[in-house]
Amino acid sequence: MKTRLSAMLDLQDAMNSKVNANWREQGFPWYRAIWVECAELLDHYGWKWWKHQQPDMEQVKLELIDIWHFGLSQLLLENSDQEILANELAAMFAAEKETVAGDFRDHLEAFTLRTLGTRGFDPRQFITLLASAELDFDELYTRYVGKNVLNFFRQDHGYQSGGYNKNWGGREDNEHLVELSLQLDAADPAYKDALYSALKTRYTELTAQA
Repeated sequence: MKTRLSAMLDLQDAMNSKVNANWREQGFPWYRAIWVECAELLDHYGWKWWKHQQPDMEQVKLELIDIWHFGLSQLLLENSDQEILANELAAMFAAEKETVAGDFRDHLEAFTLRTLGTRGFDPRQFITLLASAELDFDELYTRYVGKNVLNFFRQDHGYQSGGYNKNWGGREDNEHLVELSLQLDAADPAYKDALYSALKTRYTELTAQA
């Protein structure tokens, strides 16, 4: 677990550095990105009592992964020693129960309030939120690496400059990511590179047809 956490911290630092080489000095409001994602997540889960709603757990999990990206960024800013940070996070994950009692929306609101109150990221509350959504550590890791690869792919293809279109062949790139990731072995050390190559191949084929 510690090895995978260290890998995720390295990947997040690399992604942030790709967007802005001096990202640590920019004062980006990571907490704001987190609570906005929480609001989007709640819409996917459903909260309106005046209409029928069914939780879209696939989208809920995608939003949780996005929150994890921003949370890792905040933790990297606050902790200069990544090895100690990885150890602390591993201990938190190991201590959390596989499932937790209570309504997911209540856990989400508690996490959001904590985020707004501290302008930070509370990993313990986030881990509780993961358990409430039945998203375990292995799935967190696999989904995180996949989304990190997609974020790199987007940047490499003009996302920041506005030249990248997230829709290929009538489907959003997130959908292609999920489909392609299921065709690969997430335990393979070359998983990250294989997934990037698969995305590039499909993107090239579909955009050429457009």
